[in-house]
Amino acid sequence: MNAAGAVAAGMNADRDVIFVNQRGTLHSDPHLSCPEMDEFVTQAIGLVYQAASTAALDAAAIVACRTRLARSAADLAAYDTIQNAADIADLRVALGINEWNVYGVSYGTDLAQQLVRDHPQGIRTLILDSVVPPSQNLIDTWWQAPASGLAAIFAACAAQRTCAGTYPDLATLFIATVNKLSVKPAEIDVKDASGRVVRVTIDGFKLIAVALEWSAAAGKVVDIPRMVDNLANGDGMLAAAAIAAGDVPVTQRGLLGAGLALGAYCQEMAAWTDPERALAQARIAMPGLPDPVLRITPTGSFIFDDCRAWGLGRSDPSSLAPVVSNVPTLILAGTFDMSTAPSWVDVVTPGLGNAVVLRFPGVGHGVLPGSACAQTIMTAFIDNPKAAVDRSCVENTTVPTFSTR
Repeated sequence: MNAAGAVAAGMNADRDVIFVNQRGTLHSDPHLSCPEMDEFVTQAIGLVYQAASTAALDAAAIVACRTRLARSAADLAAYDTIQNAADIADLRVALGINEWNVYGVSYGTDLAQQLVRDHPQGIRTLILDSVVPPSQNLIDTWWQAPASGLAAIFAACAAQRTCAGTYPDLATLFIATVNKLSVKPAEIDVKDASGRVVRVTIDGFKLIAVALEWSAAAGKVVDIPRMVDNLANGDGMLAAAAIAAGDVPVTQRGLLGAGLALGAYCQEMAAWTDPERALAQARIAMPGLPDPVLRITPTGSFIFDDCRAWGLGRSDPSSLAPVVSNVPTLILAGTFDMSTAPSWVDVVTPGLGNAVVLRFPGVGHGVLPGSACAQTIMTAFIDNPKAAVDRSCVENTTVPTFSTR
């Protein structure tokens, strides 16, 4: 979660909030950053993303990063979720806090669950936003998330008279457009944030990537049907502008702690499966999409090539153990979430014996930052975890109206 955004949304309005700087991330020593990967992102704007040559460039960027970081003598294998959770447990003790309420979003939910599993001391409540189950291999199941998120978005469009009339059978059109662009990518010139004209290549995967990004933003999810229809009819300006805007400014390259991400995903997930198994599961989740698209993770990682380049082994099997806890837990899920499937909640709830699950209609990945309803519920939950949760604002949540022009 972005700390500045969470503060702006009022998370710390009536309590102290501690934002944890995880090992390997910005301000850590060492900071395991990979500006080489950000440079690849810039280069990829003009490339066919699902091409094997693009995957090779991505892997080369990771090799370059690893080679540079190797000179720091950092133990890259120590950057994983088990060690990350141990850091957070130590932090509570170091700060002299007897009890705290733990919030995690996306990967942070995986981390929070492993924290309560391995270091339950001092955890008063747990808030899990957009759940990743530690016991489920995300690499195998990742495509379930865009599948369910897109299905929810398309169903919501079909339920709105204007959207349904303008974009009938949107699901079929989407699949057809991804396949068309996979065979013949579009090339479009647009201006980037600096006003410079850049050439954007849009293949089938990039269409999915734009939809995934927009699904998490209330102001952009409404444009997904129009963007798909425009591309299907040869107008890629909406999508191209979004792709160009994804360029990482030179001043921001290397800010992310790529070493922690690669350590966790490679050791705890990719190392426990293989490309063909992951592809088989992706085909089940999204039948009709071409294999070159499905071999990429929905977030744009050539994960098996990346992990081979990063060069680590398997994690301790205990990192994959399911979580069993009676700590009062609030679980938030958005029906439009294309990054973590709402159905994954069902994987973790059997072990969480004191959990309340809330599903927010029309909300994407990361419920809390953009939902005043979720913020109100979380505050009440933390104030009194034993009280019945007032779900009325969830029931009154309305799906945003999709744009048609």
